[in-house]
Amino acid sequence: MESTVAQKLEAIHNLQLLDSRLDAILKVRGALPEEVQDLEDEIAGYNTRLEKFKFEIDSFDDEVKALKESIKDSEKLIKKYQEQQMNVRNNREYDAITKELELQDLEIQVAKKKIAEAGARIEQKKVDLEELTAIMKDRQKDLDQKNNELSTIISESESEEAKINNDRVKATKKVDERLLKSYEKIRENAKNGLAVVMVKRGACGGCFNTVPPQRQADIREKKKLIVCEHCGRILAGVEDEITPEAPVKKKRTTKA
Repeated sequence: MESTVAQKLEAIHNLQLLDSRLDAILKVRGALPEEVQDLEDEIAGYNTRLEKFKFEIDSFDDEVKALKESIKDSEKLIKKYQEQQMNVRNNREYDAITKELELQDLEIQVAKKKIAEAGARIEQKKVDLEELTAIMKDRQKDLDQKNNELSTIISESESEEAKINNDRVKATKKVDERLLKSYEKIRENAKNGLAVVMVKRGACGGCFNTVPPQRQADIREKKKLIVCEHCGRILAGVEDEITPEAPVKKKRTTKA
């Protein structure tokens, strides 16, 4: 059975009321969820950098080990050439062995220089690693604190939020599919999350622009869906102003 416009408006307005209550709950949390997410991303970045530092230190350590092995090899060759030098038969052989000795000595000097450079880099990386670890610990403390704050706030409203979400699921099923899509699109673009509003004191409850009397009359009839011509929000009805009763003036009694 096709729902009437009045029923459609009632359903979508009820959904808006539920969403507004959820928005109010989320507003209490403020920027905490975003702050927690930012801190988690920041710490993840630090972890990546820490792993990179550790990898670089391991690489330099491997380089130093390889250079120390090459020095040992060169020292063995030097010993071997020195023994051969003692048994040379002519100057040509002596000069050739001398050049080999000089070459191996140069290899050792280069290797030692590289070891010193790698050692300096390792020490600097270790300093960087310690500094970054200290920063990471501080940020982790901040994250733990923010998480505790957020958990406290969430626990306070958890049952209420669950109930509203449950009611929202039921309310959504009562809303026309096309109208629901329009509602979600309007809500997405609205800063205050209001897609369905009432006309209050002759103005749109969303943008506060004046709604002409004739348009108000059409809204009251609820024979067709009417949106605010200024902000595009769905106008669900008109709230009548309740005028307070004028106080009864007491008659003054005249003295005889």
